[in-house]
Amino acid sequence: MALHVRGTVLPDGEVRDLWLVGDRVTFERVPDAETISDGGFIVPGLVDAHCHLGIAYGAKPIEGLDQARELAYTDRDAGVLALRDAGSPYPYPELDDEQGVPRLARAGRHVAAPRRYLRDIGVEVAAAEVTAAVTEQAKAGTGWVKLVGDWIDREVGDLAPSWDATTMAAAVEAAHAAGARAAVHTFSEEGVEIMVKAGVDSVEHGTGLSLELIDEMARRGTALVPTMINIRTFGKIADQAREKFSGYADHMIALRDNFPEVVLAAHEAGVPIYVGTDAGGGIRHGLAAEEMLYLHEAGIPAADVLAAASWRAREWLGFPGLVEGGLADLVVYEADPRADLRVVRAPSRIVLRGAVIR
Repeated sequence: MALHVRGTVLPDGEVRDLWLVGDRVTFERVPDAETISDGGFIVPGLVDAHCHLGIAYGAKPIEGLDQARELAYTDRDAGVLALRDAGSPYPYPELDDEQGVPRLARAGRHVAAPRRYLRDIGVEVAAAEVTAAVTEQAKAGTGWVKLVGDWIDREVGDLAPSWDATTMAAAVEAAHAAGARAAVHTFSEEGVEIMVKAGVDSVEHGTGLSLELIDEMARRGTALVPTMINIRTFGKIADQAREKFSGYADHMIALRDNFPEVVLAAHEAGVPIYVGTDAGGGIRHGLAAEEMLYLHEAGIPAADVLAAASWRAREWLGFPGLVEGGLADLVVYEADPRADLRVVRAPSRIVLRGAVIR
C-alpha cells in the first residue's frame, strides 16, 4: 500500500503532500494511500557520513553479519537512513540492499602503513605496495577507498605522515583509476596538506587544517567530515600517551582545542562539510544528532548543519532526497529543527525504503 505524509518539507520549507510508492517519492496524488503523518517538519533521511559497521566498540573487528546489522539498526532508529562506512575489516555486502538497513556506501579496509594504525583493522603495506592495496580495496567497497594519511610514529614521538608525498599521491590516483573516491584519515598538519594537494576527495577529521589549506579545499571542492564527537576524545588519548610521548600528547590537546575554529573557518570558506560520527571503535552508534549539535556549537547555522546531515550529504553519496522519483527515506520532527536543532534528537516518524520504522 502507498503511504501519504503531509508537512513542511525541507529544504524548501513549503507545506506539501508526499506519496511513497514502494521505495520512491511522488508528488502526484495516490488514491487510498494511508496517511502516516500529518503536520510537523519532514526532512530527507539523515546521514552518518563517517562510521564503521565492521568495527565493534573497543576497536576490534565485529564477529559477524548480525552485529553489523544491529549497529546499522541503532543508527536507523535515530533517524540516520544512509551510512558511509569509512573502512571496515569485516565485509558485509549482503546488507547493501536489505530492507530495514540504511542505504550504504562502503569503503574496503583501511590502507595503512605497517604498525601505524589500530591492530587488526587495516591492511598494512609498505610504500611499494600501496597502489596495489588501494586497487584491491576499491573492489571490496562500493565507490570509496580509505587511506590512513598519518598516525603516531613512535620513533618520532609524534604524528607523522604514513608514507612520502609521492606515494600518497599515487594512492589517490590509484583509487580514482579504480573508479573510487578516496577518503583520508588525517590529524596532523603535514599529513592533511599532503593529501589535499594529492587530490583526495574527502578529509576525515582534518584537525591539522590551516587557513591556507582550507582555501585550497574550497577551490578543489574537497569535502570535510569533521567527526567532532571523536575529536573530543583526544584528551583521553593524550592522557594514555603522555608518559611515553609527551610531545604527541601536547599536540593532540592543541589540535582538539583549536578544532572548532578550524571547522567554522572551513564552513565560512565554502568547504563542503558533512556530518559523521566515527561510530565504531571508540564512539557508539546512534549519535549523529550529537555530532550535529557540536557543529552548531562551533558556529555553523542550524539550517546548514541540517543540510550537512541530510539533503546535501545524500546528494554527495548518491542517495536522492525528497524529490519526484527520489528515495522514500524521511524523518519527521514535531518542531522546526532550523529554529531549535535539539529536536533532531527525537524524530516522531521514521520511514526507510518506503516502510515505517516508527
